[in-house]
Amino acid sequence: MTTTAQPTAQPPLGPFMRSLPKSVLPYAQLIRLDRPVGTWLLFWPCTWGITMAAYATNASLLDTTWTLSLFGIGALIMRGAGCIVNDLWDRRLDQQVERTAMRPIASGEITPKQAIVYLGGQLTLGLGVLLSLPLDCLLLGASSLAFVATYPLFKRFTYYPQLMLSFTYNWGAMLGFPAMGHWDVPTMAALYASGICWTMVYDTVYAHQDKRDDVKAGIKSTALAWRENSKPVMTGFTIAQIALLTSAGVLNSMGPAFFAGVAWATYRLARMIKSVDLDTPKDCWKWFVDNVKTGGVIFVGVFVDYLCKLFGLM
Repeated sequence: MTTTAQPTAQPPLGPFMRSLPKSVLPYAQLIRLDRPVGTWLLFWPCTWGITMAAYATNASLLDTTWTLSLFGIGALIMRGAGCIVNDLWDRRLDQQVERTAMRPIASGEITPKQAIVYLGGQLTLGLGVLLSLPLDCLLLGASSLAFVATYPLFKRFTYYPQLMLSFTYNWGAMLGFPAMGHWDVPTMAALYASGICWTMVYDTVYAHQDKRDDVKAGIKSTALAWRENSKPVMTGFTIAQIALLTSAGVLNSMGPAFFAGVAWATYRLARMIKSVDLDTPKDCWKWFVDNVKTGGVIFVGVFVDYLCKLFGLM
């Protein structure tokens, strides 16, 4: 028997969302246009890979900004597609969790059939972005769809669905290199692994929001696996993240701005792990969102080095 949770009060809509026709609003909410944090967290690893490859090859500013723009559009589209897949798989589970009970599919505003048609449109747009990249990106980019399609299943039988999400959300860190016409497998691997460690941390913080409802609904997560040990485990993942990110920088012969960005990101992550109250959902959300700035700090470090090298300042 499925128990429907009492939904929590939803945050007020922003000006853009309020301006949408009522018939369109549920579709915008389905792809989380009202909560762009997930798009940013998907986009940042892409920017690291693109800009590190641009730094290594002295790519033009026009080529680099064009590729960054394509990946930005792609992040928006594919994050939306991922949300649709997730909500289709989880529509019964979402009804049992306060925070997700009012999602459009779970609440009945959008039917599964309508969502599948919408998903087809999203994937078609995503394919258009992928075909705008060099051909050797096609297979690598398309292979990420396996993770997008299966991630929601993992929370049913393993306490580590965050690992599958980590594989998915950092794929762009690798794809950014061939998108700039540069294959550097050791650097790509180190950067990708660093991103995986980062996602394991911030998505565990995110998972702690719902742990009480998740137990009732039978949903598994690292928050429930690690419980009171979450902070020590997250500290270990953060140490690994920074070591791998530093290794990627060394392998790519990055300059001082990159390493300054890594140092600042380290401070921000350490502060989050120390400060977050994992038993208070609002505090978990606050520190989860804070990771958007942390990802941006790393990008700024890479981009400053790229500009300095491009204009002969280093």
